[in-house]
Amino acid sequence: MGEERFGEFVLVRRHGHVAELVMDRPGAMNAVSTEMARSLAGACAALAADADARVVVLTSSHERAFCVGADLKERNSFSDADLRRQRPVTRGAYTAVLELPMPTVAAVHGFALGGGFELALSCDLIVADRTAVVGLPEVSVGVIPGGGGTQLLPRRVGAARAAELIFSARRVEAAEAAGLGLVDRLVDEGRDREEALALATGIAANSPVGLRAAKRALRLGHGLDLRAGLEVEDAAWRTVAFSGDRAEGVAAFNEKRKPQWPGE
Repeated sequence: MGEERFGEFVLVRRHGHVAELVMDRPGAMNAVSTEMARSLAGACAALAADADARVVVLTSSHERAFCVGADLKERNSFSDADLRRQRPVTRGAYTAVLELPMPTVAAVHGFALGGGFELALSCDLIVADRTAVVGLPEVSVGVIPGGGGTQLLPRRVGAARAAELIFSARRVEAAEAAGLGLVDRLVDEGRDREEALALATGIAANSPVGLRAAKRALRLGHGLDLRAGLEVEDAAWRTVAFSGDRAEGVAAFNEKRKPQWPGE
C-alpha cells in the first residue's frame, strides 16, 4: 500500500486500483483552509491523470469528524480582498473532487457540515456510519452553500427538500439522513471507511474505460430532456464500444474467465 502526501493536510493511499483520498487535518476537524483546499485540488489533479486509479474513496483521519467545512477561524482574519482572492482556491477544491473522472465514494462519520458535506455531495456515492451528522448550515453564519451545495443537494433529494434543509440550516443525524437520501448506505459505527473501500473494490473490478464513460454519461445527461440525454449516452457508448476493454470483456465472458482490463 503506497502513500503520497500533498501538502500538510492531504494524503493519498493506494489499495490496488482504489485510491484513498484522506483529509488529514485532525487538529481542526479537517476544516478547509486555503492550504488544505490547494492540496485537495492538487491531489485530485494527480488522481484524474492516473489511469491506474479506477475508484477514489474520500476519507477522514479524524475520529469524530469527516469535515466541518470552511475554516472560519482563518476566514475571521480576512479582509474582503482576502476573501475574494481565496474564492477561486476553495472553489477549485470542491470542483476538483466533483470532476474526478472515475467513480468516487465518500466515507462519512461524525460531522460532515457545510463544505464538508459539500465534499461528500461531490462524490457519486456516500457511505455513512451511525455517528454521522450532516447539514448545510451556511445561512446561519451569513453566507450560502458555496461549494456546490445549492446545486448538488436538490439533484439528490429534490428542490423542496433541499430548500428546507438549506433555509433551516439544521443538522441531520444519520438515520434521518439515510431516510431522506442524503447518504446512500448506512453502516455500523466505525465501519464507514471499511465499507466504502469494500464497495470501491467491487466497483474497481469492472472496466476502467466503462466506469469513466458511464460516469461521464450520468453526469452530462442529468437534467437534459430524454432525447438529448440519449445522445449523451450514445456518445459515451462509442468511446467504449471500440476499446480494448470492450474486446477483453466480451472475450473473458465467452471464455468464462476473469477479465484482464487493458484500460484503454
